[in-house]
Amino acid sequence: MHTRGPEQQQRGHVLLIAGDAAVRRRTVQVAPSANLAALGVVPAPLLLGSDIPSDTTYLDGARDPNTVLMRLRTAAATPGPLFVYLSGRLTVDRRGGRLHLAMAGTTAGSVRYTALPWEWLGAELRGRPAGFTTVLLDLAADKVAWPLLREYGSLPASPSAEVYGVVSPPGFAGGGNVVSGYTRHWVDQLRRSTRRPDNLRLHALTVGAAALPPGSLVLPTARELAVQAGASPRPDASSGSGEEPAPAGHVPEGTRSAAAPGGRQEPVRGPHPIAASPPAAAAAGPDPRPHIHSLATAGRHLEAATLAQAWEQYVLQNSGYASREATEWEEIRADLARMAGDFRLATQLWTNAGRARLARQPPDADEVRTAAAGALYCWTQLKDPAAALDAGPELIRLLGLLPSLDPRHLRLARQRLEFLSRTPSRP
Repeated sequence: MHTRGPEQQQRGHVLLIAGDAAVRRRTVQVAPSANLAALGVVPAPLLLGSDIPSDTTYLDGARDPNTVLMRLRTAAATPGPLFVYLSGRLTVDRRGGRLHLAMAGTTAGSVRYTALPWEWLGAELRGRPAGFTTVLLDLAADKVAWPLLREYGSLPASPSAEVYGVVSPPGFAGGGNVVSGYTRHWVDQLRRSTRRPDNLRLHALTVGAAALPPGSLVLPTARELAVQAGASPRPDASSGSGEEPAPAGHVPEGTRSAAAPGGRQEPVRGPHPIAASPPAAAAAGPDPRPHIHSLATAGRHLEAATLAQAWEQYVLQNSGYASREATEWEEIRADLARMAGDFRLATQLWTNAGRARLARQPPDADEVRTAAAGALYCWTQLKDPAAALDAGPELIRLLGLLPSLDPRHLRLARQRLEFLSRTPSRP
């Protein structure tokens, strides 16, 4: 968060807005009031990322969009940092075709009169200086709003604000009147951190932990993250140095030593380079994987992982969880986790990818063996016994389904898991 002169930075403001609940077949998908209650107990300095004095405004159950507009206008006029949270249902004025945040009591026929036009948010925040405004969204789109969001590819907001959040698609099974996954994990990450993470890291940790509905729109989108990271969304291929980085899924083939129980060293071969074709998302522009890989090799692991995760969400939204492209992006994320030294996540992602590959490919396919090798290598690098013990059973189940696998690897994995199971945990 940037700082301003003492005569300007007098107060901050937290504005929490709960719109109408998103309901499908009498089941609540997003419960804005529950989300607001969860954020309401978080101290304002944590939300703002600043210790300056601040005001907090709660709007829960409002029926008049003009009331919300006045509160928004007051909040936008604050000279200090501003945190705006919106949760609820996105819908469309069918006559004008404009996005609205439904208020309490909004119906399909009353959107123009009872819902908040989305453009009002951007208009009120437009005049604020960059770096002083954070907008957090936990929304669900109804069946008339979702096609419009797909057309946009994002959720338009003021360019002066940092916008983070998720928009869930219509038709997912909600969790009832409870705090939704994204908001709950955002709050959890804030509470467990000894030092408040920056917004991008907080968002990345939250998206990684929350079980988002398939196809959810994650903000910032992959294209927006690429711009934030300093990469053009449509770079000119001729402007480079002529040397293209390796794909993000690349792992140099070779033999690595893995410690077996009792201290013996046995060779474990890492995964082969992923020779996957670009996903359907890349049809509108160049393959994003070289840029993601270059971020990771430069040590910018969080940016690389967040960008890859956004692309994965794009693919899930357009191709589905069972698609080949979705599996390829899970493998890319697995290798990025390996490069960052997060072997627990890497083991989990490689194991998931192996199971997904097995669902549509024979067990002796190169891609299946690559995923299994990646999972096994990363598991052997896990130094935390509890983490290795937790990830071991799923890995061994995967290895047991591969008849072409070197039997020594499965035997050693079983021995290590048995050794970990017998070893008492330290207090």
